[in-house]
Parts: sequence; C-alpha cells; structure tokens
Amino acid sequence: MEQHKDPMGLAIREYWKTGNTTPIRIYSPMFDEDIMPVETLFRSFADMPKLEQEALNLAKGRTLDVGAGAGCHSLILQEMGIDVTAIDISPFSVVTMRERGVMKALQQDFFTIDSQYDTILLLMNGIGVVGKAENLYMLFHLLDHILEPGGQLLFDSSDICYIYEDEDGIIELPDTKEYYGNLTYQLRYKDIIGDTFPWSYIDAETVNEAALSHGYRLDILSEGPHYDYLGRITKQ
Repeated sequence: MEQHKDPMGLAIREYWKTGNTTPIRIYSPMFDEDIMPVETLFRSFADMPKLEQEALNLAKGRTLDVGAGAGCHSLILQEMGIDVTAIDISPFSVVTMRERGVMKALQQDFFTIDSQYDTILLLMNGIGVVGKAENLYMLFHLLDHILEPGGQLLFDSSDICYIYEDEDGIIELPDTKEYYGNLTYQLRYKDIIGDTFPWSYIDAETVNEAALSHGYRLDILSEGPHYDYLGRITKQ
C-alpha cells in the first residue's frame, strides 16, 4: 500500500505520535457516512467486545494476527506468552506496531503468507478480507497450506440481514444475484483518501457451507446481540 493512500495507517501513526484524535471517515453506498474513533484501534482488553476477548483467550501456539492495525490484539497476546506475528498491508501501521512493542510485525498481504500457524485471528470482521462471500474458497485454499494440523482459525463477523428488517421484524432480503453482505468501502483521514475496496459481512450458514465443501468445520462459539458471532474453523 502506498503511504499517500493509507488513511487508517496515518490516523494510527498520528494518534500514537501526537495524540491526534481526528476520526477516520467511512464511506459506503449501503450506509450513511460513518466515523471510526482512532482510539478504538488502541483499546485495552477490558474495552474490547466479549467476542474479541473470548477469541484472544482461545489463541494458542504460533499465532497470526491478520489486519493487526495498531497491534492491540498482538500486544495482549504477547503479554499472555503467545508467540504472535502481526501482519497488515499498511506501512504506517506496521511501523507504529513495532514502536509500541509488537515483536513480530510485518507489512504483508494475508494471501501471500507461506508460514504455518496453530492459530489464525481474523478479528473485527476480519473474514471480510476475502472481499466477497463468493471468494471464501480462497480462504480455505490458503488454510490448506498455512494452518498447522490441529490448528484453528478464529474470526468474528455479523449477518447484516438486519438492515432489511421491517417494523414487524420480518426480514426480506433483496432479490439479486449479489450476496447481500458484499459491500464496498472507502476510508478518509483528513485529506488522505484511500482506494475503494470490497469487504463482506458473511452470515454463519454461508461460512459453514463453504467450510464443509472444502473439508473444514465451523463451530459457533458465541453470539452477540446484533447478529454478530464468533466462529472457529478447523480441519475435519
């Protein structure tokens, strides 16, 4: 990623160096403009949602923290004695993680990983890194190579069917070929505007069908109050 198109990384960097709290602005055709307080990316274990806390407590062995951002998950895992490698495509984020004390922080695309791990973390709806639900096969092909025997992938996601829920609680999904959880986003920080990118919120049934078709198993470990859930994927 080029530094002049790295709004999230720059926000992380400036917050770490100067305490600047200018929020990250989030744009998507499906939603009104939203903001992400940059402080969220520096949160402590106590400030994390319960699904994230549970995932961190389940991590074991050599662990890969994907899309690590400012490194809040990796720092906690290090304190737990976990051998964790943090990766992110953002150069500013990786520099900041190293300065914050993350011992292994790499600028790398998840789909170029070739080392093997016992635990892989895709938190903060990280499974959306596949871009579209139809691309889940890419994830399982990668796991064939990088997940140690007996290993696990832990992820949290949300089923955004709720945006199609009417006043009577009836959900009517759009009648299109495109999966309803496939979205596009663009981030902005100050005058730095990132490229538009695809991201997907994938319901558990869709993940499970893809897992089974590739020889994996999905277990739902916890469910949150807003159609969100924590899942664990293991080889059958």
